[in-house]
Amino acid sequence: MTAEIISIGTELLLGHIINTNTAFLSQKLAEAGIDVYHTSVVGDNPKRLVESLKQALARADIIITTGGLGPTVDDITIETIAKFFGRKLVRNKMVVKCLRDYFKLRGTKILSATMRQAYTPEGVKCIRNNVGTAPGLLIDHNKKLVVCLPGPPRELNPMFENAILPRLRKMSKAAWVIKSRTIKISGGAESQVNKAVKKLLELKPPTTVGIYAKLGHVELRIMTKAKNEKLAQAAIDRIEKKVRAKLGGYIFGADDETLEGAVAGLLAGKKMTIAAAESCTGGLLSDRLTNISGSSRYFVMGLVAYSNSVKENVLGVSKYTLRDHGAVSEEVALEMAKRIRSLGGTDIGIGITGIAGPKGGTKKKPVGLVYIALVLPRKKVVKEFRFKGSRDEIKFLSTQVALDLIRKNI
Repeated sequence: MTAEIISIGTELLLGHIINTNTAFLSQKLAEAGIDVYHTSVVGDNPKRLVESLKQALARADIIITTGGLGPTVDDITIETIAKFFGRKLVRNKMVVKCLRDYFKLRGTKILSATMRQAYTPEGVKCIRNNVGTAPGLLIDHNKKLVVCLPGPPRELNPMFENAILPRLRKMSKAAWVIKSRTIKISGGAESQVNKAVKKLLELKPPTTVGIYAKLGHVELRIMTKAKNEKLAQAAIDRIEKKVRAKLGGYIFGADDETLEGAVAGLLAGKKMTIAAAESCTGGLLSDRLTNISGSSRYFVMGLVAYSNSVKENVLGVSKYTLRDHGAVSEEVALEMAKRIRSLGGTDIGIGITGIAGPKGGTKKKPVGLVYIALVLPRKKVVKEFRFKGSRDEIKFLSTQVALDLIRKNI
């Protein structure tokens, strides 16, 4: 069984929005044993959408469109679909109720333009949108299935996984399944990881391992194709065991797990508390530490001590340390960590100071120079780093390394 994905939206063609929907859908379809041979992007143009639909119906069993279901004038999917299949638009009672419930919950009035979404092609099955207002559509046509999904990933992803994918699995009756697992590694360069698992990277199908360099970490993706999910999972587990044996403590998680999530689990498990004093990262480390539900168990306080006066008068860094060594120095990072630990009464204090750029660097202290200090009950760690990249990248890399420093020292 084959599927084709049509992404709708002029903003996609112009590059204003990155098309993550196709990657998500292709992965989920592959896992269900459904082949995707073609994908396309079409602007908000009815004529070109019709051309894409004709092509897709000629070569695929399942056609999935994304986008163009909203209330604005450039949302042309519903009207175009209705005309293409020769169905008139009718007011859908279920969608009307969903829209009313959606706006009632938010205490706002329904705009007349929004009610446009309540008119759907006659005879189609509507899929409730539990996040937004645009319903999904299912159209059976000449033993083929057309699925229309909203464009925003936060709406599309749960709708597809909960309402569409189970039906597609039943339809496909595939003789095989594809499964994957992503192992996440920090503290090692891509070349180092490559050397450690070189033999695994040379594996041939049906089970393969790929290596991918991400900002601040490296990923190993194990993929396999098997007759059923049990066999596929066994193959994944076998290779993952070998990867973990090779890389051990460099691994911080898998699949959707994050580095901040790993740190949160360690802090909560050891019943340790932390406070952060940040300069060049502007509170990004505190943000990441508190992005985890239940962070109040371990995170006590964060202070963005950006100026020297705040470092001295609020945080309590010695004016002599600032004068003699400069704000971007090992000495200041260490005092920041000590002082925030004292102010918060925590087990751990962390201090970050550096030059995020693109201006402000000198020959002696260039852009990307960052000092990170960690103070624990019986241990002090101060590290110097020299990052490359944009301002945002340097800020992120600083927090990534800081989180890894916490992980490895607790």
